[in-house]
Amino acid sequence: MKTTLTSIFIFCALTMTAQNAREISNKSMNATEVGDMEMISTINIYDAKGNVRNRQISTASRKFADCTKMLIRFLAPADVKGTALLVYDYEDQDDSQWIYMPALRKVRRIVSTEKGKNFMGSEFTNADMSRPNQPDFDYQSLGEIMLEGRKCWKIKAIGKTDAIKQQNGSSSNISYIDQQTFLCYKIEYFDMSDKLHRVQYITDYKKQANGKYFAYRMTMQNVQNNRKSEMIVDKFQSGSKLPEHTFSPAVLDK
Repeated sequence: MKTTLTSIFIFCALTMTAQNAREISNKSMNATEVGDMEMISTINIYDAKGNVRNRQISTASRKFADCTKMLIRFLAPADVKGTALLVYDYEDQDDSQWIYMPALRKVRRIVSTEKGKNFMGSEFTNADMSRPNQPDFDYQSLGEIMLEGRKCWKIKAIGKTDAIKQQNGSSSNISYIDQQTFLCYKIEYFDMSDKLHRVQYITDYKKQANGKYFAYRMTMQNVQNNRKSEMIVDKFQSGSKLPEHTFSPAVLDK
């Protein structure tokens, strides 16, 4: 009986910890859910020697019913201009993605096994372009830590299946979430062998009119190949009036 009671207490403690970790992760995502928006960004892609390539992109996002639709178009340089990525980010199911590349003159759906691959040669992945589907992960609290003067929770998210891990390009990740604001400032991504693969730094948060926060700079460092990519917001507009047909695979080549 004593062993049984001990097992029950341990099970309850683990369940409560998982629930708390999931709640913290959910509050963190809610804190940065700005809704409809449009922006212009620069992507700087550094190789292992420090050489850099620059990309300029436009991004528009609007929510329609239970789906947030996001359109990314490359504006420069000339060799990638016209490339477009369309993301349908659903609340309770896997997202859908399409890509248009001018050289091929064809709109192609990105299959689930490709979502974990690099986004246009950067250290960001296709999966990084949409918000994670929370039910796909188990959550654990790894305690607290000070990060640049902020007291943060360390929340680990583990993909529930091998397919989910492959789709996200990582077996698990650890988020560093500010206990005061619920803003995430750092994420560590681990590969399929559970070795540290990439580290993302999220900075320059700015509060929007709706009370939500938006990060104006994200840096992804690949610790295995020493490459780095930065995504910097140049112009940001809260809200968008783009019609729904703008976010259609049929018009990606327009």
